[in-house]
Amino acid sequence: MRMYDLISAKKHGRALSNEEIACMMRGFVSGEIPDYQMSAMLMAIYFQGMNEEEMTYLTLEMARSGDMVDLSAIEGIKVDKHSTGGVGDKTTLVIGPLVASLGVKVAKMSGRGLGHTGGTIDKMESIPGLRTSIPKEEFFEIVNRTGIAVIGQSGNMVPADKKLYALRDVTATVDSIPLIASSIMSKKLAAGSDGIVLDVKTGSGAFMKTLEDSIALAREMVAIGTGAGRSCCGLITDMDVPLGHAIGNAMEVMEAVDTLRGEGPEDLTEVCLQLAAHMLYMADRGEIEACYEMAKKALEDGSGLQTLAAMVKAQGGDEAYILDTGRFGKARFCHEVKAERSGYITHIDTEACGIASVMLGAGRSRKEDVIDYSAGIYLEKKYGDAVEAGQVLAVLYASDESLFAEAEKKLLDAYEIGGEPAAPKKLIYARVTKDAVVRF
Repeated sequence: MRMYDLISAKKHGRALSNEEIACMMRGFVSGEIPDYQMSAMLMAIYFQGMNEEEMTYLTLEMARSGDMVDLSAIEGIKVDKHSTGGVGDKTTLVIGPLVASLGVKVAKMSGRGLGHTGGTIDKMESIPGLRTSIPKEEFFEIVNRTGIAVIGQSGNMVPADKKLYALRDVTATVDSIPLIASSIMSKKLAAGSDGIVLDVKTGSGAFMKTLEDSIALAREMVAIGTGAGRSCCGLITDMDVPLGHAIGNAMEVMEAVDTLRGEGPEDLTEVCLQLAAHMLYMADRGEIEACYEMAKKALEDGSGLQTLAAMVKAQGGDEAYILDTGRFGKARFCHEVKAERSGYITHIDTEACGIASVMLGAGRSRKEDVIDYSAGIYLEKKYGDAVEAGQVLAVLYASDESLFAEAEKKLLDAYEIGGEPAAPKKLIYARVTKDAVVRF
């Protein structure tokens, strides 16, 4: 079959068959189908969309384009969590150990940060000695022994997604829900877990800025996951405000440890408990309310923290940094950002906060950029807080004082201070399953 005919069919709104999708993806990955024809197909999909069967089969073909991880060597049910990305989102370091401490295996492959969003692998590598590149057999052994391991993604996982994303990035088709959903879920299906909880962010720091778009994305991803035979659900969580107070790699690890000690920020703690409860639910450990109480107990009795320390040690890291976060190196310089007026914080541009942290060296604008693990931002004041003129809004940390001026300007612009108290925000907006969308 000719790619020309497939482009024409999709351009006119016809659903592609499984055979057509298979031929198209295999031809593209092998190089037989040129970029210019696939670019035309991406634009046709952008305007015409895809039905659930098309999306599921496209996702499966993308997943099969490279290594498919077989987790059968790991005992029991394996559950994964995927976040669509955010600022201050260190939930994996909290919920993974909580869930693992309760007997559910977490064999997780995570990514690095790029742009304004942070990456779990970057955060973990701020722990001295910790390895995120581990041979498959050792990865399995660590999960069987400690209940959890978190490593970087294999270089040959889902090459189709790498090729497609490169085209989407330069053809203005990144924001197509079918293409976003298949990109995310192809990696999750290739990673091999039995159950998947999707943490779909919404708000100024999320890829999807509106609640309706976030729900639409979650519905498509859940449909793909269940269509591929996995247990799958999604939570729509707030990213209109950075999660927790710390933005930056070592700082976020320290805040995750505080949370596992029961001393973390309320917003981070609640989101983590909800996500952990849903992971336990995916593993058939009981109803969601009972699973929530199980996760809460694992946090309160310290078993989650012990599991994190065990994982860090097993992956070659110095667990003393988990047991005593004062060991983490401090940034050479710090700078206080002060409020220019009195009032109430009515909005924070969360994406701008993430960009400000990148400007300090805590993230990368390009893949080859080197990260300063000690750099970042600690938010003293967040949405809804009252503030006086001259009071500290945030503290910036960096290894170079010259970075503060531009980052401070970016952060000050991110804060909006009004004369009236702001309305309360929700942390969890909805739960999405194959059967329903439940709004909270």
